[in-house]
Amino acid sequence: MNDLSPVSSPRQGSDAEVLRPHAEEQYAEELHLLAKEDDRPRPPGWKLSPWAVTTYLLGDGDRVTPKYVGARRVVEVAVATLATDRALLLLGVPGTAKTWLSEHLAAAISGDSTLLVQGTAGTPEEAVRYGWNYARLLAEGPSVEALTPSPVMRAMAEGRVARVEELTRMPSDVQDALITVLSEKTLPIPELGREVQARRGFNLIATANDRDKGVNDLSSALRRRFNTVVLPVPATAEEEVDIVARRVDQLGRSLELPGAGTGLEEIRRVVTVFRELRSGVTEDGRTRVKSPSGTLSTAEAISVLTSGIALATHFGDGVLRPADVAAGIVGAVVQEPVSDRVAWREYLETVVRERPGWQDFYRACRGVS
Repeated sequence: MNDLSPVSSPRQGSDAEVLRPHAEEQYAEELHLLAKEDDRPRPPGWKLSPWAVTTYLLGDGDRVTPKYVGARRVVEVAVATLATDRALLLLGVPGTAKTWLSEHLAAAISGDSTLLVQGTAGTPEEAVRYGWNYARLLAEGPSVEALTPSPVMRAMAEGRVARVEELTRMPSDVQDALITVLSEKTLPIPELGREVQARRGFNLIATANDRDKGVNDLSSALRRRFNTVVLPVPATAEEEVDIVARRVDQLGRSLELPGAGTGLEEIRRVVTVFRELRSGVTEDGRTRVKSPSGTLSTAEAISVLTSGIALATHFGDGVLRPADVAAGIVGAVVQEPVSDRVAWREYLETVVRERPGWQDFYRACRGVS
């Protein structure tokens, strides 16, 4: 049985009114350009060739903007995995762009990044397999019309890429509902005596936070169905500054805020603070510092700076200054009220205070600490 029609949602207005368009909508021109010029072999069901998908993700330095800043080989392995019959697991600490990469992979391969299951402790098995319209089920009994397909079932029937976010947050029995899907490429519907067989082009991308080990570890049977790609934190400060600046610019445009250009100095400071506290040592390697309990990820740096730009725009002169980011930094660093506050104050007094050119930043952070 492969005749399940997708339930399409009407658009809620134009793209200009949408706070965050889906990747395939936001970058439709780039995807169209790549598809038009792409003369390389495409796996069955793919909108682009693996080479073009990689170009879409990493950019070409001209007409295609980079969506992921990192090692090319990481992206190539992820794309090559999806061109086989193995599913892809993106693993990494929070803030390493796992969700971002999975969305853009699905958009480039299938032209649809919306077939998404969000994993939580309360995710039911129906979110992975299928559910029922209980009004019709009671009135008519089991039927195709009473069936409510999950995003995974729809991806199988349509030959698209499904996404599962935070896989290890889901209960183990719900995780294991994927085993038959990934190994046999079928999803049985015993109530109807039928099954959905995956069409060519179907695959699945899952993400997991490696700090969640021990929450709901994957069974060995399920882990074997995935090829795992570990997404590293940015290797250098310059690379992380580049990532943060790009994302702050993108978010600023959607929120009608100024770009990050005038605040590049503050971006460098925030990235430096986060990297030093993450690693437990200053960038020159001379001073050891205590690491707080939080992750202080690239994503959190983006959030701090976006909030800072909003403060500068609405309550300042529009120029990002230390006072605009100080409260956000303290809020990100001090998660545990006692130990994190001690670590932050020690870092502030032994590193920030003594750093040339950082006195205004030191005063701003000291004022909100």
